[in-house]
Amino acid sequence: MKKTVAVFFGGQSTEHDISIITAISSVIKPLELTKKYKVVPVYITKSGKWVSDAKLKNVELYRTGRIEELVARAKPVQITFDGGVKFDKQSIDIAFPAMHGSYGEDGSLMGLLRMANIPFVGSDMDASVIAMDKVLAKQVAEANDIPVSKFVFFTRGEILENVADATKRSKAALSFPMFVKPAHLGSSIGITRVMTNDELSNALEVAAYYDEKIVVEEAVPNLIEVTVPLMGNNDIQAALVERPLTHTEDFFDFDTKYINGGGKKGSAKAGAQGYSELPAQLPGDLYDQSVNTAKRLYKAIGASGISRVDLLIDSKKGVIYFNEVNPLPGDLYRHNWRAAGVSSIELVDKLIGYAEEKFAERAKLTTTFSSNFLQQF
Repeated sequence: MKKTVAVFFGGQSTEHDISIITAISSVIKPLELTKKYKVVPVYITKSGKWVSDAKLKNVELYRTGRIEELVARAKPVQITFDGGVKFDKQSIDIAFPAMHGSYGEDGSLMGLLRMANIPFVGSDMDASVIAMDKVLAKQVAEANDIPVSKFVFFTRGEILENVADATKRSKAALSFPMFVKPAHLGSSIGITRVMTNDELSNALEVAAYYDEKIVVEEAVPNLIEVTVPLMGNNDIQAALVERPLTHTEDFFDFDTKYINGGGKKGSAKAGAQGYSELPAQLPGDLYDQSVNTAKRLYKAIGASGISRVDLLIDSKKGVIYFNEVNPLPGDLYRHNWRAAGVSSIELVDKLIGYAEEKFAERAKLTTTFSSNFLQQF
């Protein structure tokens, strides 16, 4: 009998549209091609309405705008929790989150699924929270002796109250060029590279529009940027170290990643985020060091299932810095896994297996305790 897999996507996030593509092309289609699963799409609108309909598997629905008509007619999903979870009276065996950013990838959905007592793909709630907070992730890296570039961070309130002071503090701690980033967003949304005080002040205000925590980082000199996709629970498998092909000043903003196709064509290979060198051609043992650093970070934050670790290399010093970790890579980075010998079908099937393995291990834990405490009252 086929297992029923609920695929969650969309959401109240700036990465809503990217989530739709990840869900349909990288999760739902490969899952159905395995012939092992019944797939139930669960679409969360930008306003927070949950709907489920077989038609949601068709990307044309979103491309043509007909999704608005379907959502308007659809009844909200009825959810029942009873030692498991049912959607519209249909039991769900496994959840596959395909959501990016806030209210999904950040641990929010994982906490709900954990309480619903069903296996789910990807990192658990605590690891997701750390991964999606660039400041927390850097602090965990530092605590585990993994180098990070110099950084400072501010709350949204601090910036709105006195952006001049935040600018001054950033300038005192760091040197230009700097990168200003919302701490919790992916897909490079709200990120600005700055070279002057005025640019820094403006960038802080822009980032504060998107997030409640903002991080300012000092740029790494002699930069080689690489990314390492990983999967697994206790035993971690790395795909290929990948090097995005952009100029330093043309950092991977949203348009470079998803709209302009990377801006470079030549002999490079097209990936989820434009054109890149795959595998990365790195001097000396920097390739192996990159894989090792990525795996150390993966373990340090407690990641499981799948993640992508982004690294910054000072090519002259040979120092590898942790940049950030993405607990649900866009498109699952399937182009990279495919190049590493793992097909899209194998990838989703493996991720289902890791979810079940993690669930079985967690089930061995004692989570309740019997006492006579209430008899006192």
